[in-house]
Amino acid sequence: MNFNKILIFGLGALGTVFAVSLKFSGNRVYGFIKDEYLPLLRSKPLKIKGLLGEKEAFLDDLFTKPEELKNVELDLIILTVKAFDTEKAILQIKDFIKPNTFLLLAQNGYGNYEIATQILKRDRIILSRIIFGARLIEPGFSEVTVFGDDVVIGQPENTIPESILNEIANTFNRAGIPTRVSNKVYSILWDKIIYNCALNPLGAILECSYGDLASQEETKSLMDKIIEEIFLVAEHHKIKLNWKDAEEYKNYFYKNLIPPTAKHYPSMYYDIKANKKTEIDALNGAIVKLAKEKNLNVPVNEFITLLIKAKENIHSK
Repeated sequence: MNFNKILIFGLGALGTVFAVSLKFSGNRVYGFIKDEYLPLLRSKPLKIKGLLGEKEAFLDDLFTKPEELKNVELDLIILTVKAFDTEKAILQIKDFIKPNTFLLLAQNGYGNYEIATQILKRDRIILSRIIFGARLIEPGFSEVTVFGDDVVIGQPENTIPESILNEIANTFNRAGIPTRVSNKVYSILWDKIIYNCALNPLGAILECSYGDLASQEETKSLMDKIIEEIFLVAEHHKIKLNWKDAEEYKNYFYKNLIPPTAKHYPSMYYDIKANKKTEIDALNGAIVKLAKEKNLNVPVNEFITLLIKAKENIHSK
C-alpha cells in the first residue's frame, strides 16, 4: 500500500513541517485549517527552514469544513492539533476515515490515544513520538529549531501490520523526516511525556531555556521531584516505562537529553506569550489526574499545573 495521499489536520508549527516536507517529496498533501487562515495560506507557498532544510510548497488543496472531505481519497491523516482539541478534531473527521485510511496522532502529552480509541477502531490509529521542535514564524512558515531523535511510530496494541507501519515510515523518511517503527511506541511516548513535564512548564514559568533550567540547583531539584512523582504514578497505573527507576531516567535526562536542546525554549513559553491556551492538562495536569485516581500525592506537579493556569489567565487579560 502506498501512502501518498495525506491530510494534515492543523497547520501550526508542526503541521506545516509535515505538510511542506511531504509535499516537497512528491506526495498529494492537503491541509485542514481554520477559516480565518484560508485566504493567506492559499495566496503563497508554505515554507520551512531550520534543521530539516529550507523548502517551500503549495499544497494540493486546503479545507475548512469536514464535509469538504467527502469525495477526497486519503491514505493517511496526520493529526497535529493541540491535545485539548483532539476529541473535537477526531469527531469532525471520523466519518471520512475509510477502510484504507489511517489516523496518525502527532501530538504532545497523555490522553490523545485514549480519546482516539473511544471514537475509532484501534486498527485505524497510529501513535507517534515526535521529539523535534518547531516554531511558527508566521502562518504557513515554520522553523525547525531542535531535533532530538527520530520520529517513532507504532500501534500500542499491535492491531496494524508492521508492513503498513514501515511503509508510512518510508514515506516520512523519503520526505526528509527521519522515522522508525517500534512496538514499544507507548513507552517511548511516555519518555517524551516525562521530558516535557520536567521542562516545558518550568521553562514557561521562568521564561528560560532548557539549558538554564539544568544549570540551576533550584530548578534541577524541582525537575527531579516532577520526574520522581511521574514514576510513582506510572508504577501504580502499571504503565510500562523504559527505565528501571527515576534515578536511571534522571541520569540519562541530564547527560543525554538536555545538552542537544539546551538553547531551546518550550512551546508552552511561546503559547503564553501569544495568549494561547497551553497543553498543561495533557502534561503535568494529566499526572495530577492519574495520581488522584490512585489516591497519590504529587505536590510539585500539582503546584506547577496551578502556576501555568494562573500565568495563562494573567496573560490572557
